Amino acid sequence: MSSSTRQAVAWLVAISLSTSCALAQVAQPLDSRFLLGVGTHQGLGGPVSSRGYVPSTNIGQIKELGVNAFRDDFPWSDFEQVGGRMGFTSQLGRLDAQIKSGVARPFLILAFGHHLVPNSTPPSTDEARRRFTTYAAAAARSVAAQRPIFELWNEWNLAAKKDAAFSVENYLALAKVVQPAVKQAAPGSPLVVGAIGDDPGWTWTQRMLQSGILQYADGASIHLYNFCMGPAKRTSAEVVERLNAFHRLVSDASGNPTFPIYVTEAGWPTATNKCGVNEQAQADNMAQLILWASTASSWLKGIWLYELKDSGANPSDLEHNFGLYHFDNSPKPSACAVRDAWAFIRSSTSAQEKKLPGGVVSIVASTPAGQRIAIWSGDPSRRYAVRLRTSAADATYGSPCDVATQPASGVWMPVSSTPLLISAKTSSAVEFDVRPER
Repeated sequence: MSSSTRQAVAWLVAISLSTSCALAQVAQPLDSRFLLGVGTHQGLGGPVSSRGYVPSTNIGQIKELGVNAFRDDFPWSDFEQVGGRMGFTSQLGRLDAQIKSGVARPFLILAFGHHLVPNSTPPSTDEARRRFTTYAAAAARSVAAQRPIFELWNEWNLAAKKDAAFSVENYLALAKVVQPAVKQAAPGSPLVVGAIGDDPGWTWTQRMLQSGILQYADGASIHLYNFCMGPAKRTSAEVVERLNAFHRLVSDASGNPTFPIYVTEAGWPTATNKCGVNEQAQADNMAQLILWASTASSWLKGIWLYELKDSGANPSDLEHNFGLYHFDNSPKPSACAVRDAWAFIRSSTSAQEKKLPGGVVSIVASTPAGQRIAIWSGDPSRRYAVRLRTSAADATYGSPCDVATQPASGVWMPVSSTPLLISAKTSSAVEFDVRPER
């Protein structure tokens, strides 16, 4: 279609899903094979959190969101006491309460040095690694009943910029001894390596992968942020682009295209700082990322949104404003966006992405109740409209945070960066007209 007629003629787009009803009946729903979680801060700060984290409140928020996982710190220095005694103390009481509540599957970071153990930040000698491994095994054993997943350290690569002891070689040596100890202590609990912070050009990532560390891991994890990139890059699409690049690197290193990958931090701060985004952009990005994730579940095993609630009340401080809830625990738009996007897609048995004209994105998912189709504009500054071209009398549409749905048949439905959510009680191809809106 030429640009001169683009505004006058609707694009005809066919969206189809090839999975048969028979396959859908035997396939597992997304929420049984993919973890959507939130980052919390119960494991740091002692009995009273300066970040405002209170287990009873935060457990309720996790329930409201409907997510099935949370990620938190499990620090060595608070779990191993004088004399080598291991166990939960008052310092870890908040973490203990959240784990034992059973609200969601724990994803726990085994990390940080110990003030009583020389060369432990990071463990860089045989003795320090032995002591860390003893702690890791005891920690795993203490929570094995909750089917946790464990992550080895947090953003080791960023610490390497200031301290040569945070080398790939020391990280590999630690993984070699920790993985078998954790697996013996908590059979069936994966150990994930990486927790890779910002790594331009993938320099550190490639050195880690080429070391052979994936032999001693059940998954690889990464943190993906773009809030300080140019405004046009602060999108879920940029996160997905880098995640796909990471997937290619891990696939090449492991020889396995479905080697498990976990995004253990991703988020957008709503600070008034120049790197912040507005609350609606945060909500849209998170909803888009959740919906897209349904298409990659053969290798992407989880995403943890950072973080559950704001960690402070300073509106201009980036670190204070990543939450789905404000510091006072009132919800941001991202809370209902995450809840509703996850509720929309969590029962899907298969899904695929289709790029439509004009940078419009569609996710087509099969569920036992029919098709779920999410459509949004990849460019927040551009808007479109879509209309059903096929008969689907029972089809409805809405958007995250919109309680009421409306009949979709015969109407033009708005498409913006806020996902349009269409439900159709059919397994047949659903066709749309798509047109740009001024």
